[in-house]
Amino acid sequence: MPEFARLDRLPPYVFSRVNDLKMNARRAGEDIIDLGMGNPDLPTPDHIVEKLIDSVKKPQNHRYSASRGITKLRLAISDWYRRRFNVQIDPETEAIATIGVKEGMSHLILVAVRPGDVVFTPNPTYPIHPYSAIISGGDVRGIPVGPGEDFFENLISATRQTWPRPKILILSYPHNPTTEVVDLAFFEKIIDYAKEHKVLVVHDFAYADLVFDDYQAPSILQVKGAKDVAVEFFSLSKSYSMAGWRVGFCVGNRDTIFALQRIKSYLDYGIFQPVQIAAIIALNGPADCVRDIRDTYQSRRDTLVTGLNRAGWAIDSPRGTMFVWAKIPDQYRKMGSVEFSRFLISEAKVAVAPGLGFGEYGDQFVRFALIENEMRTNQAVRGIRKIL
Repeated sequence: MPEFARLDRLPPYVFSRVNDLKMNARRAGEDIIDLGMGNPDLPTPDHIVEKLIDSVKKPQNHRYSASRGITKLRLAISDWYRRRFNVQIDPETEAIATIGVKEGMSHLILVAVRPGDVVFTPNPTYPIHPYSAIISGGDVRGIPVGPGEDFFENLISATRQTWPRPKILILSYPHNPTTEVVDLAFFEKIIDYAKEHKVLVVHDFAYADLVFDDYQAPSILQVKGAKDVAVEFFSLSKSYSMAGWRVGFCVGNRDTIFALQRIKSYLDYGIFQPVQIAAIIALNGPADCVRDIRDTYQSRRDTLVTGLNRAGWAIDSPRGTMFVWAKIPDQYRKMGSVEFSRFLISEAKVAVAPGLGFGEYGDQFVRFALIENEMRTNQAVRGIRKIL
């Protein structure tokens, strides 16, 4: 049998230990409330589904599509950026559709990173951020992010201490899993840093719309000159509850977009055309559905955070994402996040994501996903209250 060399660089899957316990408990008939995986439970809005159904019935849409996305979708992407952020995007050279953010980012890093290149990512962070670089043969350095950390100062320190110099900086705000948010001034510093150090910035903007308490998430492309050194990914998975549809896009620096377009032309034929047509309707359609989805997550956030605080688990209320990032209570912190997550399943009947799965700096935390209604969320709080 051949050796699978790229897999050798990947660590054991941390989440599998918790998932196995959860599945075994469910097979035994236990009611486990799963707040682990960030898998949206809300249905895709009706007008988007209806457009998909209508498009599927047309045989001309059954053929191969374009790997960079059909023209009307790229136009819709450009119009969306102009309306939302007053950012001009050339649909021909500065926008490309991707099969979700994971596919797009993975292929971008694959085409940009050579063995030995250094990639900076937050730590903890969404796993594809460091692992896309590891799979490509790059060397990853994690920059601490989260409560009590000054990410930008940590970035400057890491740059001084790293050789060879970093080639790519991956960011994501609002941030999964820590729920950290930033303002436009932060991105201005990042763009100045990138130009000074000749670094490509890749911003994962998946939670652009899931923001609360009057906070508005800025796009990094709002910074003057950002397109010289940055690209931004967006996914329809959360904003429009289209996770299983696998549709997103990347915009920004035209050389980077061209590189992504070229490698994708070797690897795929693009997204199923009816899905692209439905995505056009989503981006061009009314924003009411996005507000409804956001309001649902905010209500769930309030239910969970209020309940846990009343139960004695002090947690700050996040201003973005569909998650709550919770420091393990003092009496259980020595267990680490994996064993504490297993403990929650066995004793509280609640599944969460262990922070270690997002990087070693996350091991004192667990992540709750806001994917259950208020009744089930309150049930989870009652189970946790018993162990506290």
